[in-house]
Amino acid sequence: MLKFENIIARKPCKAMLEGISTGMFSDDKPVYEKAVDQHQEYVETIESLGVKALVLDALEEYPDSCFVEDPAVVMKECAIITNSPRESRNGEKYEIVPAIKKFYADEQIFHIAAPGTMEGGDVMLVEKHFYVGLSDRTNKEGARQFNEIVSKFGYTSSTIPVTEGLHLKDFVIYLENNNMLVSAKMNEVPEFHEFNRFVVPTEELYAINSLNINGTVLVPEGYSKTLEHIKSLGYPVIVVNTDEFKKIDGSLTCLSLRF
Repeated sequence: MLKFENIIARKPCKAMLEGISTGMFSDDKPVYEKAVDQHQEYVETIESLGVKALVLDALEEYPDSCFVEDPAVVMKECAIITNSPRESRNGEKYEIVPAIKKFYADEQIFHIAAPGTMEGGDVMLVEKHFYVGLSDRTNKEGARQFNEIVSKFGYTSSTIPVTEGLHLKDFVIYLENNNMLVSAKMNEVPEFHEFNRFVVPTEELYAINSLNINGTVLVPEGYSKTLEHIKSLGYPVIVVNTDEFKKIDGSLTCLSLRF
């Protein structure tokens, strides 16, 4: 099992009301005050599982900056600063570097460079293999550079087309122990057929993005079928409310970098 000792998170900013949204999960605008409370609960929940949190100040100039998973990909051996193709998000990569440098030496920090693009929401680790989603945010060149970097540390990677929504991990999540949560479309991907897959019902699609922290699975509030399935697999479960972040396509994994 992957063991996490630290997370990096960033407080939501008031500008999050103008965050990017596909409208897939909600047409509503976030309520900032509720988002602040939900974010604090999220951090405290992860800390209760034996993980130390570094919580960064809000960045008003970047509406989506609370989603710290996107400007970097972190692992034990190194950190990779990504390169978003969205102008409103690209500057976040510079803002995350000082936090990354608290944990990684300069020679452990790598960068995805143009014309490569990548956001961390498209990167899913399974044991020592990364599945990289090819999406509107992550392109083939970004995936190629990523593979070149991680291969230095004994990892492998492959690409998966993202044909629905924003990021790969909105539609497939690895829970450890060979278990996956998938959408109906991701269930058809041959690369995932070796796993024990649960096809999340369409009305509970948001619950795919659940998060295993040291053996306990965090599940978004309000998705009883997915919750009961995860319990049936034997995982301890904590329900966390991320409704305000859902309104701008944010979910449990988006809100932290874990290592």
